[in-house]
Amino acid sequence: MWIEKVFGMDSLFTQNVCEDLEDIPQTEEPVWILGRKYNAMKELDVIRASIESKLWFTYRKNFVPIGGVGSTFTSDKGWGCMLRCGQMVLGQALVSLHLGRDWTWTPETKDSTYLKILSRFEDRRAAPFSIHQIALMGASEGKEVGQWFGPNTVAQVLKKLVVYDEWSSITIHVALDNTLIVNDVLRQCKVEGATTAEADGDVPLKAPSQWKPLLLLIPLRLGLSEINPVYINGLKTSFQFPQSLGVIGGKPNLALYFIGCVGDEVIFLDPHTTQKTGSVDQKVDEEEVDFDTTYHCKVASRIAITGMDPSVALCFFCETEKDFKSLCRSMQEKLIESEKQPLFELCAERPAHWSPAEDVMVAEALGAAASNLLEFEHLDRQYDTSDEEFELLG
Repeated sequence: MWIEKVFGMDSLFTQNVCEDLEDIPQTEEPVWILGRKYNAMKELDVIRASIESKLWFTYRKNFVPIGGVGSTFTSDKGWGCMLRCGQMVLGQALVSLHLGRDWTWTPETKDSTYLKILSRFEDRRAAPFSIHQIALMGASEGKEVGQWFGPNTVAQVLKKLVVYDEWSSITIHVALDNTLIVNDVLRQCKVEGATTAEADGDVPLKAPSQWKPLLLLIPLRLGLSEINPVYINGLKTSFQFPQSLGVIGGKPNLALYFIGCVGDEVIFLDPHTTQKTGSVDQKVDEEEVDFDTTYHCKVASRIAITGMDPSVALCFFCETEKDFKSLCRSMQEKLIESEKQPLFELCAERPAHWSPAEDVMVAEALGAAASNLLEFEHLDRQYDTSDEEFELLG
């Protein structure tokens, strides 16, 4: 269960600074950061610049109360770490779409698009992806403000919130029951009314063509109290896909955002630092410039992959339909066919054992069917099926 002790969090989880440079080991093994491969012996500065460019969301204090008059929630210290991890993966998806996957941040950055992305996560009620919006959306689905989220819960809440922010221009698909239904994703991402001519043999035909950029989240339970070793290789492989946005998860009782791996260790950003609330706004004065640096972690951390909590959500970003189909092929080849016990199942259509209620829910969410759907082998399930901590929010 995701439980954090409220006391002592600041002192226990204060961000390390650069005096202790053990963030990336001096090793010949490749370092993987969100689908990018690096050489630690030759590219240490590049690796650190990449890590520092990721949006880092942490506990904040002294923000407007969540829940209105009478609320005492002016900080998310002690309960908001998984919500902050959700913000990090969504923030990285927006950066990838609007600025590019290889975009880098510096303290001098004043790019208007970057500032627009950041403003969406500020700790205020009006920001579409603020701690306020995430916590309140969770409350509307049975999670009271101040309760802890699991990876699946935050995935479901983010899926609902992105619908209301037109500028972000992405859609979120959350895979159900350890199964990715390829054609459901294709139907969801096709924009109705956009067509193009595609050849089917000698006969041209009209087919949906416009694609809504996709943040794909796959919640999984990879063991009971700890990760089953049979899943470790697949988990490490998932960080190597070009579409990777890391893993939302943690170590027992603590939520973390895993952005990469090296050897048998995973690299993560830790939200357990409590910082003051403020605004970067247009970054015109010294205070705003300084506040911008609080969204960027200078030094990442590492733990053994065996130390991860078994409740995780794999995260991928597919800007185009080609990206998604390429990801599916990589999953089929490297995560399913080559593993004795795959992390999850990949199917063309919903399995027969899914209930009619689930079919109705998915159909309503996806709308009209799209053409050009993929065919994938329906594989037998070979993994843990515990659904502990995977509450569906509607």
